[in-house]
Amino acid sequence: MCIKLFDSERRVMECLWDHGDLSARDIAARLNTQVGWSKTTTYTVIKKCIEKNALQRINPGFICHALITRDEILEQETDEFIERNFDGAADKLVASLLGQKKLSADEIGRLKQLIERLEADA
Repeated sequence: MCIKLFDSERRVMECLWDHGDLSARDIAARLNTQVGWSKTTTYTVIKKCIEKNALQRINPGFICHALITRDEILEQETDEFIERNFDGAADKLVASLLGQKKLSADEIGRLKQLIERLEADA
C-alpha cells in the first residue's frame, strides 16, 4: 500500500493515531485549537483522506477510523527518503547521520545493540 499524505492530511491522521476513532466534529475542534482551521477546511481534508483510503467514515455520527497506521506511513516515508536522497542505500543514510554529529558512548552502545539485533534477525 502506498499512500502519500500531505501535511494537512497528516494532521488529521495524527489526531486519529493519537486519540483513536473520533467524530469529524471532534477532529475539527482539535484542529481549530491547534492550527486555527475552520470546520469546512477540516471536513475537506477528511474527505481527501477518505478518497485516499487513509481513513474510513463510519455512520451514524461521521466517526473517522484510521485505515493506516503511523508506523506504515513512517516506513513508507523513510523508504522514499532513502531512495530519493541516498540511491536506496540505508547505509549511506546512516553514514551521513553519523558524520553530522559526535556520538556519546551511550548512543554508540545503542547503535551496536541495534546492529546486533538486525544481524540476529537476518
